Amino acid sequence: MNKDTNGADLSAPVIKRTVNIAGHSTSVSLEQPFWDELIRIASAHNQSLSSLIEDIDTARQTNLSSALRLYVLYSLKTS
Repeated sequence: MNKDTNGADLSAPVIKRTVNIAGHSTSVSLEQPFWDELIRIASAHNQSLSSLIEDIDTARQTNLSSALRLYVLYSLKTS
């Protein structure tokens, strides 16, 4: 396990999941902590994970994995 000076685990595994966006299946690869946080955010908004990802996909201007990571970052910074 690789940890930074704050004790954060920097060796989180990348997990690939298949999600349904606008009726189409697509694969998304993210580190486990990002999946955990997206699931938490979706639950807090009474949404399914797929619904939240579809909303983010609609507004994104970069690749989907990057957009999801940025969404989590901004969500954490504003909460």
